[in-house]
Amino acid sequence: MVIAKNIHKYYGDVEVLKGVDLEIQKGEIVAIVGPSGAGKTTLLQILGTLDKPIKELDFELSINGTSLKSLSDKQVSSFRNEHIGYIFQFHQLLPEFTALENVCIPAFIGKKDKVSTEKKAKEILTFLGLEDRIQHKPNELSGGEQQRVAVARALINDPSVILADEPSGNLDSASAESLHNLFFELRDKFNQTFIIVTHNETLANMADRKLTMKDGVIA
Repeated sequence: MVIAKNIHKYYGDVEVLKGVDLEIQKGEIVAIVGPSGAGKTTLLQILGTLDKPIKELDFELSINGTSLKSLSDKQVSSFRNEHIGYIFQFHQLLPEFTALENVCIPAFIGKKDKVSTEKKAKEILTFLGLEDRIQHKPNELSGGEQQRVAVARALINDPSVILADEPSGNLDSASAESLHNLFFELRDKFNQTFIIVTHNETLANMADRKLTMKDGVIA
């Protein structure tokens, strides 16, 4: 479902990714671990189309059967909105909007109907145990609740894959455990696919596969 082959990336003279090959199946939860500077976040950004591999080299990158290599920047942006969900270490919620409004933003960017989008957002927030927090703004929510809103936002467009970069890194242990269990609940209920960069060994060991990056390659 996610296929990446021969992914290289330089920043200046430093080769951060040195020919990464990766294949992930639908419904898999894959954890990517490794020391800081190994290239984990760079790889995640390329898989999520936020960055690009070295185009002069013969690489392959496809998600859900669509080759991203041949798409224009506008087409990539549209594909990203429709097929890729993101969860960041710092939830990146917009402080002036309510939980409901934050969740709806990706759907509104995709020009989806307001009424059906809000209905779906409320259903997701309720599923995530936030039915009483729908109209609250981020500063009125706990860290764990904020991250669950971020999960709901990632789910609103029914993405092919969810990419998570240190999703529990800013949470206390109880909230982190709750979030980790939520990923598996979402996979079991919706057959959702997750690629998670993490330093949390507990989460990594729960995953279907744990991939270790070192010096720009998957060991």
